[in-house]
Amino acid sequence: LEEHIAVCLGGRVAEQLVLGDISTGASNDIQKASSIARAMVTKYGMSEKLGTVAYGSDDEVFIGRSMAQAKSYSEEVAALIDEEVKALIDRAYRRSEEILNANRQKLQAVADYLLEHETMDRAAFEAAMAQ
Repeated sequence: LEEHIAVCLGGRVAEQLVLGDISTGASNDIQKASSIARAMVTKYGMSEKLGTVAYGSDDEVFIGRSMAQAKSYSEEVAALIDEEVKALIDRAYRRSEEILNANRQKLQAVADYLLEHETMDRAAFEAAMAQ
């Protein structure tokens, strides 16, 4: 799951490395990465700090009832959840950065191609990876 988060963050990291700036283009990927990290902490018990406990529930939230009222844990636990989610995202970001830096020539080839053509098919991608 951590590797999947790193993959989700790859576009954002690539923008930063190649363009020196970020855009809104990776927003959906960031949402996916955050959702996976939050599920790891709150549903799957994959947090050493919080232990093997499922936080939250799949209870339906009814009209007139806010999400805050549906929360089944304390503010302290909520803060720990946020810390753990951020730590997972930060680790995955660094992992993505390591991979892209180690393959910087290939990243640059893909970026140059995309800047010129906007989209890249499988054959063009495989050619860039073969360099």
